[in-house]
Amino acid sequence: MMFSKAQRALFVLSFLAMGASAFALGFFGLNLGIDFTGGSLLEAEYARERPSTEEIQETLKDIDSGSLSVQHMGERGVLLRTRNIPEDVHQQLLSLLGEEAQELRFESIGPVIGKELREKTLLLVVLAIAVVVLYIAFAFRRTAERIRPWHWSSAALAASVHDMLLPLGVFAFLGEYAGLQVTIPVVVALLTVIGYSINDKVVVFDRIRENIFTRAGFDFRDVVKRSVQQTWFRSLGTSLTTLAVLFSIYFFGGTTLKDFALMLMLGIIAGTFSSLFFAPSLLLVWRKELFPL
Repeated sequence: MMFSKAQRALFVLSFLAMGASAFALGFFGLNLGIDFTGGSLLEAEYARERPSTEEIQETLKDIDSGSLSVQHMGERGVLLRTRNIPEDVHQQLLSLLGEEAQELRFESIGPVIGKELREKTLLLVVLAIAVVVLYIAFAFRRTAERIRPWHWSSAALAASVHDMLLPLGVFAFLGEYAGLQVTIPVVVALLTVIGYSINDKVVVFDRIRENIFTRAGFDFRDVVKRSVQQTWFRSLGTSLTTLAVLFSIYFFGGTTLKDFALMLMLGIIAGTFSSLFFAPSLLLVWRKELFPL
């Protein structure tokens, strides 16, 4: 009884978190990087004390660079984002920053390439989810007498949306208030999260399927309960060891890896939660056993 109550509460919590993430995405939107919008990015580091954001903007105000965004990086670094600028404007920016500013990187992407990347990224995400849904339906087709294949695949699909929506909601919020951007490495991390979390769900689903046949006399709710309990330590142990590595990358791996590591951490946390609570609960919902009428 306590397990059922906790399962219902966590299931509702998942939907509330998804609603909050959807609101953040709709209200703030994603702060897309130049990979998707086109533009130029210049990262520099000062040898001594770094000027304030206002001082840098005042220094560069006469440059024909369009909308200029200035972001501090580390103790002495600075990141400039502008429209797509030619080489002469690039050199003019460097000269105005001063001799103490050393250029670390400069990237420039045209708007056509940015649009193409957006379209291909969306296609990749849709294809990845579609392949996962078909695989789940095929792999668990032999349980049709107790639970239909589309129940498994729809639970995996909803859980995948959960695992993507929550990190993207956090990125939308941080993009509005901390300037966090969605770039190609972040999308790679998101696709990695889909694969990682589906692997975790297959482990839980496989244990449920195994217990369906070995515990034929038990009701389905008890089968789900025992299956979650049997995979609890395995899922948490795998996730915690992975998170330990990602925390090291986030804090010690340099600024270029921070957003990538953050997306992976958020996705793994969301994926572990959905594997143990959200996806199994959806199976009970389809059988009208989590919220019986």
